[in-house]
Amino acid sequence: MSDTQAETKGSFDNEKHIEDAKATISDFKNDAIEAENAEHAMTPWEAMKAYPMACFWAFVMSFTIIMESYDVFLMGNFLALPAFANRFGVLDHATGDYVVVTKWQSALQMGGQLGALIGVFLAGPITSRVGYRWATLFGLALMNATIFVSYFADSLGVFFVGQLLEGIPWGIFIANAPAYCSEIVPLQLRAPATQVLQMFWAIGSIIVGAVTFVYNERLDRAAYRIPIALQWMFPTPLMILMFLAPESPWWLVRRGRHDEAARSIERLGRKSRLNSGEVVAMMRRVVELEKNVISPNYVELFRGTDLRRTLIVCGIYAAQNLAGNLIANQAVYFFKQAGMPQNTAFALGLITSALQMIFVMLSWILTANFGRRPIYLWGTAFNVVMLISLGIAGSVGTSTAASNAQASFGLIASVTFTLAAAPISWCIIAETSAIRLRPLTTGIGRATYYIIEIPCIFLASYMLNPTGGNLGGRCGYVWGATGFVTLVLAYFYVPEMKGRSYREIDIMFKRKIPARHFEKTVIGADEDE
Repeated sequence: MSDTQAETKGSFDNEKHIEDAKATISDFKNDAIEAENAEHAMTPWEAMKAYPMACFWAFVMSFTIIMESYDVFLMGNFLALPAFANRFGVLDHATGDYVVVTKWQSALQMGGQLGALIGVFLAGPITSRVGYRWATLFGLALMNATIFVSYFADSLGVFFVGQLLEGIPWGIFIANAPAYCSEIVPLQLRAPATQVLQMFWAIGSIIVGAVTFVYNERLDRAAYRIPIALQWMFPTPLMILMFLAPESPWWLVRRGRHDEAARSIERLGRKSRLNSGEVVAMMRRVVELEKNVISPNYVELFRGTDLRRTLIVCGIYAAQNLAGNLIANQAVYFFKQAGMPQNTAFALGLITSALQMIFVMLSWILTANFGRRPIYLWGTAFNVVMLISLGIAGSVGTSTAASNAQASFGLIASVTFTLAAAPISWCIIAETSAIRLRPLTTGIGRATYYIIEIPCIFLASYMLNPTGGNLGGRCGYVWGATGFVTLVLAYFYVPEMKGRSYREIDIMFKRKIPARHFEKTVIGADEDE
């Protein structure tokens, strides 16, 4: 058979499949409409009362993000930890202090990201096949094992390998958490259920900040080994909870296991407040319309309307590294290079993490009253202004006032990032991908995050390190410029999806509605294409 004949046959098979799907949908369309209308009619408080256990299990899944956050910030803090620098660093004759050389600073911070890059590519196929629960359980078991490498490391090379291995389960967690959280809650709770991921990221940094603050004056190996060992607090309790957790009903519907999906919905919500049969019908309606004659695969992400959705997810993930996020990840080291005393730098790092958690909770108020698009755009714009201000403060010479200004702008940029752009990113990522391709889309999106982050880590380390660029606050010019580019692209390509069902989102992407017109587009309850 020629390529043209094969393509024609494939197109015919898909058209026939679509017609069959429409015929199937007609059998349960009324129930699907009832369930979707019920979700639209709920207030966020009513949705919480109807789905209390969904909120709990989203909270549990989000807890896995602490482990990546903990280790990312741990490596950043180790670079400023005297015991670690004295053991693995070289003498900086200008200051008389020991510092880890730039190449190893970069390597240690990118080791986990390289492992996570592997993990996110594994997450999509594994999750599509075995579900979110078992994929997460596999990641947690792997995390327990890989911590041993870092704990017993006695050279920078072994630390790098330890970070690389620990990164693999991070990739699984970070790919699955936003998808699972968005799938188990009704549409009114999608924003807070995914934004809580950013709060857990902040919690991980708070724990690291507190532990390293306590141990920053110790000069023996315990100063860095105890913080590493504390990672074992998380995986085993989470394994027990995730074993008991319900599978995503959307995943079960995708696999044709409708009875199990109904039971999962009943475990997530109150039977007295919902009709599980109607909710399954709503899910089947979306899944049937998205169905294809071929199994989900990475190639599909770059075809037709799915290409646009993939690019938005990848762009949002990449933007997290281009708008000053790396200053937050290296907060303690940044504060030291800005001229703060050692204890003050660690204290400011801890304060930054605590404020980030508070601001993430405040972001829930923003999303309840405003759309995703304005929050993201205005938040990014404000951050760009703060980063440019940081660059100016770093350019006016060395003085106490200049150091305080750099520390202030660095802290403000790190904190406001978690009020707007960072938490709303998780919501946009979860809502943009098609249900059928969600595990693959979130995986490839997070892979983009790591691909962008790795060179950015090299750049950030070089700019701050006294043996490298030694730019201090002037790095704000660089991150301000990249942040401005992300702002312009977001204006043209990030759509508004607040209050939209997955069916409505699918239809708008299929109709190729421009991003700026999503909010004004009206989709009828009975429309399927």
